[in-house]
Amino acid sequence: MSARQVKIYCPKCTWMPVQSSRWQCSCGGSWNTFDTGGVCPRCSRVWEDTQCLACHAWSPHSRWYHEFIGGFEKVEVERSEPAPARSVRPGRED
Repeated sequence: MSARQVKIYCPKCTWMPVQSSRWQCSCGGSWNTFDTGGVCPRCSRVWEDTQCLACHAWSPHSRWYHEFIGGFEKVEVERSEPAPARSVRPGRED
């Protein structure tokens, strides 16, 4: 069985936060967003996106977590299925 490890780093520049890294919520709360999975402990706001403190780029919070299995990064392939085509005419409900 291969060892699994999760590393947290910016998906844009690969900067890695340390325990003393702090993010500020719009409510004024300051905390390490990775301690709570992106949820402000002061007001419970869920931050879907996280700004990198190094490159300042915003990325989905979930993209910061990188899983390594046996020393190799597990890469998730995004799959997006197109929405079914649907024609809607103004003033008419289908």
